[in-house]
Amino acid sequence: MFEAFLTGLFLVFEWPAIGFLMLGVFIGMWLGAVPGLGGIIGLVLLLPFTYGMEPIPAFALLLGMFAVTTTSDTIASILLGVPGTAASQATILDGYPLAQQGKAARAFGAAFTVSAFGGVFGALILAVSLPLILPIILSFSSPELFMLGVLGLAMVGSLSGGSILKGLAVACLGILMSTVGYAETVAIPRFYFGTDYLIDKLPLIPVVLGLFAIPEIMELAIRNTSISRIPKEQTDEGGMLEGVKDAFRHWWLATRCAAIGTYVGMLPGLGAAIVDWIAYGHAIQSSKDKSKFGRGDIRGVIAPEAANNATKGGSLVPTVAFGIPGSLGTAILLGALLIQGLKPGPDMLTTELHITFSMVWAIVVANIAVAILLMFWSKQVAKVAFVSGHLLVPGVILFVFMGAWLGGASLGDWISCIIMGIVGFLMKRGGWPRPPLILALILGSIMENAFQISMGAHGGAHWLYNRPIVLIIFALIILTIFLAAKGITKNKRAGDKEEVATVVGEGSERNPLISLPFSILLLFIFVSAIFESQGWPSSVKEFPITAAVPGSLLVFFILLKDGQGYISTIKEHGSFLLAWQHTVEKVLLKRASIFFAYLIAMVLVMLVVGQKIAIPLFIFSYLIRWGQYNWRKAATYGIGGYLILVGFYDQVMHLFWHPAWLQTWLPDFLPSWLPTWLII
Repeated sequence: MFEAFLTGLFLVFEWPAIGFLMLGVFIGMWLGAVPGLGGIIGLVLLLPFTYGMEPIPAFALLLGMFAVTTTSDTIASILLGVPGTAASQATILDGYPLAQQGKAARAFGAAFTVSAFGGVFGALILAVSLPLILPIILSFSSPELFMLGVLGLAMVGSLSGGSILKGLAVACLGILMSTVGYAETVAIPRFYFGTDYLIDKLPLIPVVLGLFAIPEIMELAIRNTSISRIPKEQTDEGGMLEGVKDAFRHWWLATRCAAIGTYVGMLPGLGAAIVDWIAYGHAIQSSKDKSKFGRGDIRGVIAPEAANNATKGGSLVPTVAFGIPGSLGTAILLGALLIQGLKPGPDMLTTELHITFSMVWAIVVANIAVAILLMFWSKQVAKVAFVSGHLLVPGVILFVFMGAWLGGASLGDWISCIIMGIVGFLMKRGGWPRPPLILALILGSIMENAFQISMGAHGGAHWLYNRPIVLIIFALIILTIFLAAKGITKNKRAGDKEEVATVVGEGSERNPLISLPFSILLLFIFVSAIFESQGWPSSVKEFPITAAVPGSLLVFFILLKDGQGYISTIKEHGSFLLAWQHTVEKVLLKRASIFFAYLIAMVLVMLVVGQKIAIPLFIFSYLIRWGQYNWRKAATYGIGGYLILVGFYDQVMHLFWHPAWLQTWLPDFLPSWLPTWLII
């Protein structure tokens, strides 16, 4: 094995493999940094180029790109509060507050250091423990995978905000949303409201971008501020070097989280989307001082970033050993294996072990290379935190909406993005944590599939109490919720109510006049789902009901608490009208409504003139009307946006654009020498 280990290393550094590896690193660095793109799109674009290539250079190109997206995605997560990919969601909770404090460079330094460490550590641990872990992996079947999903949701739900009930209720909502469209077992559509758009599941990317990106970008717009709330000259964050020092100070946390990432990454169906939350939860639970998490604690950046990079090495095990891809990305890599004439199975761990190790080493080298490159590059990127928010908003909106469009190229993607933006704003202002919803939406289909297989294979729910690993995971779920509840109760007894509200930043706001209507809406959704599902076959309705019933109970108790807060707020201000006026001013509801009106107007204009014109018009009008910039700057910015749409999304990505009214007659009036793709 050791000989194959060294052979794999030498193969990676041979030409042209190392050249293709660095090319993949550069491509992945950019794809990860732009919200809505990510490694999946990169794999799809690069896969055709691997036809005719030798196996080692082909995988060097693919893995070099794929491995680094979970490092560069940190840029958007920290600077904008937008998950560059699903693997960087947990980084937002402390990374974005650090940027708001003018400490973006410090966060980058810590994140890139532990990302490189996580990738290297994960790969090396994988290589050493490969013979030992295969029996353990084989012992995990559908019941264990389902319970691991529940553990991830319980951990995120209980650690989000000062209310465990709200976190768990939102997780139930995410599970219910994951059941929209055709069921996993029977071709019966659920909760699609007669629309073709929802019949094939609710698209993830528009939901994620709308829920996280739009509320944060809107904050910059309505508050007329930069990302950093502190002027650059007043920051004392110590720069990127301080972040590197933070990584070394918390080496034991980084090591533990990298190990978590490696071994959880080996389990099919799971991966970086859940690992970073497990690592984040572990960081909080293992810490003596939990008060700063969610408000800019560097440990909240170190933990998920060390874990999510380590998953890449681990995820290769089920793919190459069993032919079981754990995610869409590894499914594409499985296709690459077959293209190269390699058959997943025992041969990849025996006669072709050197190729398997070359793949592992490609991930190691890519992680080190991208960390070094980003260290030099991000010093300049961190300065974005001090740029006027009005200059950032239009550009980010362009990438957010085009990122949403990439998935299905449907008008519904833009509508979903705006709707989830409104929902995200209300959740943020009402004290409802958003992370559990996204994680549940990601895990929902995986959990339902595992649930149905478990119920069918075991003839009911016997697997819940007669499988040792299931019982162990169940005990961990109970322990997680208990420890979270104990922490909140402890603070309450101390009488520090403000601290309770800010233990974790996400979900910490307290606005009962917004939270109460949202609670009523959730109760209506859960109850309606229960009644709607009654006519469905058992295999179709079981999973939605497992989310809707506990969700209803949780929201009922939340309603009681919100009702008390509602009454107290009205009494405090003397009347409902005065209380409502105070809430509107506090959450900047009027300016938020105007911002959403801008986005809706952009969609309506798009129906008439198309996206290539509508988005630049939005950029121009926003900078003129809202940003108060002169027309020259606004026009230059708008032209830059147009060039990105036409040059990259049209000519490189070859996107299908929404047909506009302009498209029906304009070509007849254009001169023959002018390509129509420049306009429509």
